[in-house]
Amino acid sequence: MIWLVVAVVAVVVGIVVLVVTRRPRPEPGVASFRRHIDALSPEARREVMDRVRKPPTDQEQAGD
Repeated sequence: MIWLVVAVVAVVVGIVVLVVTRRPRPEPGVASFRRHIDALSPEARREVMDRVRKPPTDQEQAGD
């Protein structure tokens, strides 16, 4: 009977260890800050703005 308790405890400990080690680690504060600042840079925004900007219609081109 004691071997059954030991086996159950070993399985529970193994599951806890797997869950804790597979959890993604948070980034260090400096790396996270640098990534956010890089996302705000003009070069990063330019690519997004080019994708969002609508191409001119035929009427807008004729008005030039």
